[in-house]
Amino acid sequence: MLLLFGFSLFLVSCLGWILEKPSFVLREITLTPRSLTEMTLLLGLDIQNPNRFDLTLKSLEYTVYLNNEEIGSGHLEKELLIPSSSITRMQAPVAASFKNLAGSLKSIISGIAGKDMAYKIEGKANVKALYGSFNFPFSKEGRIP
Repeated sequence: MLLLFGFSLFLVSCLGWILEKPSFVLREITLTPRSLTEMTLLLGLDIQNPNRFDLTLKSLEYTVYLNNEEIGSGHLEKELLIPSSSITRMQAPVAASFKNLAGSLKSIISGIAGKDMAYKIEGKANVKALYGSFNFPFSKEGRIP
């Protein structure tokens, strides 16, 4: 019994070696006004699970930057199952005020004119697998056409 307990502790402590971190890709941003001073941005994210087993995204906290300016932050409101070796799409809400977007509005307007916009998403995630949970920070940068 003691050997079985020791082996299970060993498996949980080795989860970082076994578990490959899921990756995040920003697919789209949708703007929805909430009031005269605030808006909600919905980030269309693809989450890829490279593992041979299902993962559950228990928590996700993130901050979004456009052209190196922080525009808002958000968190996952409910757990999300990410099946093994697949991509799962999710909508991530970001609360932002127009004053936070003041510098980025010019970039958004010029983005309509054909220029790309730089984005960055930083945060931390808690992922649950068969053998335990794993916390990891993440950062994703790219350009939105």
